[in-house]
Amino acid sequence: MNSESQGKTICNDAYTYAVSPTAIPVPGNKSIKEYLGLKNTGHRQLSVARMVAPPGWAEPAQSPEFDEVTIVLSGKMQAEIAGEVIDIDAGQPFLAHKGHTVRYSNPFDEPAEYWAICAPAFSIQTANREDN
Repeated sequence: MNSESQGKTICNDAYTYAVSPTAIPVPGNKSIKEYLGLKNTGHRQLSVARMVAPPGWAEPAQSPEFDEVTIVLSGKMQAEIAGEVIDIDAGQPFLAHKGHTVRYSNPFDEPAEYWAICAPAFSIQTANREDN
């Protein structure tokens, strides 16, 4: 994993403009670029990140302390939650409620590009990921 690439933001009392994101290194060739959140802007109440998950990618299950909205732009994602396996197609939003164990993956043949919005903001500590 490479070091983080710090983004550029403009913040004042009226708005926050994320001119560029912070790249967050993760294993498995997944790309995460956080625009708003703890890493890029210091926001604790909300995080917004653009992600690209390659074919065959999967992450460990997690029981997050935040709600997470996933909006797929292209490709497909899969969520395993509450004993169900849900395919999330492009254009479909999916909300995983905090406190429930969820596992995201891309078992499909093409990359999945999506946005993730977490409230409160994502942190590795509050994701409560299971060990591999």
